[in-house]
Amino acid sequence: MTLSGLADQLTLNQVLVGCTAVSAFGGVGVVVARRQPHNPIGWILIGLVILLGLRVVGEFYAVLDYRLGHNGLPFAPAAVVLTNTVWLPAFALPPLVIVLFPDGRLASRRWRWVLWAYAGLIAVATLVVAAQPTTAVLEHDIHLDSSGNLTNTSDLTGWLAKPPAWIADVLVVLIAGFWLSFVVRQALSWRRATGEHRQQLKWLACGAAVTVVWLIAMLGFDLPIVGAAALPVSIAIAILKYRLYDIDRIISRTVAYTILTGLLVGVYAGLVLLTTKVLTIKSPVAVAGSTLVAAALFTPLRSRVQRAVDRRFNRARYDADETVATLAARLKDAMDLDAVQADLASVVQQALEPAHVSVWLNKPG
Repeated sequence: MTLSGLADQLTLNQVLVGCTAVSAFGGVGVVVARRQPHNPIGWILIGLVILLGLRVVGEFYAVLDYRLGHNGLPFAPAAVVLTNTVWLPAFALPPLVIVLFPDGRLASRRWRWVLWAYAGLIAVATLVVAAQPTTAVLEHDIHLDSSGNLTNTSDLTGWLAKPPAWIADVLVVLIAGFWLSFVVRQALSWRRATGEHRQQLKWLACGAAVTVVWLIAMLGFDLPIVGAAALPVSIAIAILKYRLYDIDRIISRTVAYTILTGLLVGVYAGLVLLTTKVLTIKSPVAVAGSTLVAAALFTPLRSRVQRAVDRRFNRARYDADETVATLAARLKDAMDLDAVQADLASVVQQALEPAHVSVWLNKPG
């Protein structure tokens, strides 16, 4: 009965959130901590999973005591306080990953004081949040929902349970200000970054953008939370430098196909409206004709859009393609094998800048 009662408290979204947190954030944290033990980012991600795990365990334990009738369990009041408090320090950890990215070192000593101030602010905010469940425990007036959250906060008495509203407003503004400063720091470092560091920041920005867009889309659509795993995965790739330079291709392909999809949808919708509303063609015929036109436009549009996007977002790929195309045009009329060999070596040196270039020819016989 105990297990079935706990199972009834679970929702699909809670299961997905737990699996995503453990597999994505926890897995990346363990890998980074093992590969780079001096980088605090790995340990921060592990700490995030531990705090979320404590929240889940405390939630089940409190629900078991106060909702499922197993009264008198040891440490049940502590589980209530933990469940209703630990979410705040867990919520405060991901911004630390942003500001310490990618190697865990700060740009100046001044930022150490910023982090200490942020830690003190989170500690104060945690104490404020813990006031209500602590008051409920002291007054022996605990009522929980299926997620272990207090449902009778308005019935609690005392200053701790009902602090002035301006305190919460000030804390929210200050925490948001710290988070904004962390993002601004990385944005400013992006302007100065070159080489690998710039590619790492691209991975961070790309993963953060996908996660934010996914979370916003979840508000309007019934989407699983698994899309939020883009952030820890991108962090792992950037820190471990695995296929680091693929980010340019990923960005260019994503932007290109997004633009291409929008263009094709617009053309398709416009043709359907034109043929059905203006030319009064039967709807099935209009839809079929519009589909054929959109399909015929796919390849030429994709090539043009991809070239335009590569010119802006993947310049190395665009320059390499232009160099190869120019070489191919010259080779069509080339007759001298030595000239072809010299031209090929020159183009490879120009496009790829290797340390050494050699050309081997297979002689007949």
